[in-house]
Amino acid sequence: MLDDIVLFVRIVQQGGLSQAGEYLSLPAATVTRRLQRLESRLGQKLLHRSARQCTLTQQGQVYYQSYVSLVEQFEQTSHQLNQQKEQLSGKLKVLAPLNICHGFLRPMWLSFTKTYPDIQLELILSNQLEDIIKSQADLALRIGPQIDSLLQQKKLGQADSILVASPDYLAKTAVLKEPSDLKQHSLIGTTLRNSWPLTNSQTRASYTHKCRFSSIYNDTGFVKYQLCGHQGVGLLPRFEIINELKTGELVRVLPAWQSLPREIFAIWPSGRLLSKKSVCLRDYMHAFIQQQLPEG
Repeated sequence: MLDDIVLFVRIVQQGGLSQAGEYLSLPAATVTRRLQRLESRLGQKLLHRSARQCTLTQQGQVYYQSYVSLVEQFEQTSHQLNQQKEQLSGKLKVLAPLNICHGFLRPMWLSFTKTYPDIQLELILSNQLEDIIKSQADLALRIGPQIDSLLQQKKLGQADSILVASPDYLAKTAVLKEPSDLKQHSLIGTTLRNSWPLTNSQTRASYTHKCRFSSIYNDTGFVKYQLCGHQGVGLLPRFEIINELKTGELVRVLPAWQSLPREIFAIWPSGRLLSKKSVCLRDYMHAFIQQQLPEG
């Protein structure tokens, strides 16, 4: 009904149905049909129509005066919002996991804010899954696909999960040549799983190790800290430890064996058109992740 009210106001302002149709790029028959629909809903005739002109009825005059300022305000606000959507500036609220942002993605965030200083990034970090709709965030970064019809998602990349330990730990413990040798080692794990399904990338053989953890955490960051403290072997997504692998603080063990990949997704509410700055960040994250963790 709002669209029909806007149409009625434009008919009055443009001086007739055909003029309003030209102004709004609508066929004359559509303008007539929609005006008739509005009058039918209201149960009142709003315009006296003749071949040459339209004049307001008494009820139409009251209706026009009641809504003209609201229509102008609505269209002005819509115009401003559309302009903001097309600008790489203004507030951009993003939800993301804490660990991956402090580690693997930290240079990406710093580079993005430096490259686009007019975008006011509000980054909400938490390992708890906040509701993107209730929080009114523009985008969210998630590990693993999101099974929710209210969300759209784009895969940004993935990384395998690998077995790692510190060189100091490996230097003073038993040999580790086969997955079955894990029984002789101190294993550091997470509450997410109590077994490690492994696949040999060369032979495609599979092996599942039932773990008895020396320590267990609900946060992969603490698993990494304990591994860096030379206290055992852990299975972590590559993106969690990419910096430690580069520095040699951690090294890969059983390099032919790996676990299921962890996928990284950008998500946003279904039915919402992404602003230009949201698309910019989504594509920026995708390019960074593909560069750091190329697939295949």
